[in-house]
Amino acid sequence: MRGTFTHLRRLLLASVICALGAAALTYLVDPLQLFRPSRLAIYSDDTRVQNAGLIRSQSFDTAFMGTSLAIHFRQSDIDRTLGVHSLKLAMTGSNSRQQGFVLEQAIDRGARRVIWEMDDFIFVDAANIEADPFLSADLYRRTTKGIASYLFSAAMAKESLFALLRSVPPLREPLTRAAPYLPVKFALADVDDIYALPRDFDVARGYNAKRTLAAFAYITSPVRSRFLGEGYGYEVMVRHFERDAVGLITRHPDVTFDIYFPPYSILQFVAMRDAAPEALKIVTDLTAVIAQRLTQLPNVRLYDFRAIEAVTHDLDNYSDVIHHSPVVDAKVLEWLASGEYRVDPSKPLASLDELKAQIEAYRVPPVNQP
Repeated sequence: MRGTFTHLRRLLLASVICALGAAALTYLVDPLQLFRPSRLAIYSDDTRVQNAGLIRSQSFDTAFMGTSLAIHFRQSDIDRTLGVHSLKLAMTGSNSRQQGFVLEQAIDRGARRVIWEMDDFIFVDAANIEADPFLSADLYRRTTKGIASYLFSAAMAKESLFALLRSVPPLREPLTRAAPYLPVKFALADVDDIYALPRDFDVARGYNAKRTLAAFAYITSPVRSRFLGEGYGYEVMVRHFERDAVGLITRHPDVTFDIYFPPYSILQFVAMRDAAPEALKIVTDLTAVIAQRLTQLPNVRLYDFRAIEAVTHDLDNYSDVIHHSPVVDAKVLEWLASGEYRVDPSKPLASLDELKAQIEAYRVPPVNQP
């Protein structure tokens, strides 16, 4: 019996030593750069985690926020076109609670300007940020719980070991080449590459009318069309807009907010028109409230890119009914730089009315045509 207890104590001691060793490795390498900028800096496409480190380790004056419609922008392009020093914090599938929380952290760290891609669906009901299983508020706040979860994470220890091995000159090149095929998340050497398309990406192959029309046919199929209206609730969405967007903006009157409605393809709205008209009414009613509310706030410049027919009706600009190509990304930055398509506070619903007319008049081309 004594031998059993001795083995158990040794096992527990070994476990504690391993855990402390892993924590020490993570602290020293700090792959997230939560404590300090690192000479071994590598980055991850897991933006909900990575953003916590970026806010702490990067120098910036502008925060760029959005969903998957803003995820492929490069910081270097934002900086060059807008003359800012930006930090891209866009998160795929993110909701207004997550976006508002992350932006608050960025503003607290010095952002004086926010560029915010704002689409209607971010205001659907979502978990309280404290209970959000996909974003750790404690990690961003660097509470004891957040730091402990970081230091004693087996996944972070693995990432730290990979970063350490990749810092060894003979291993750097082969491990960099192998990184995309290894079970590691932190594999990007340049912050500009976080969730950006490869520079040699074939845009014409990834974005074209054939793909866009196929996506339209898929989402409007009778067996799937009910999902077009899933999650939409007018009163809830207005409440979340007031809390997460207006609340953040009014708490920071010294910060300039450039907010834009992204240039969905016309087919997104036509799909709702044909298969989920109740959801379309919620979208238009909600964005009317947003436009009227935001244009009255002195530190907001609102842009609406949804009715630019030359872009939104050209289906070659899209990979599905909402996600636009890097060519349109560049146009968005140019419009923001020039002030084009800014919503006039004296006529906040003009662009929405134009969009409504386009939705009503549009006729879908046959799917088999380019």
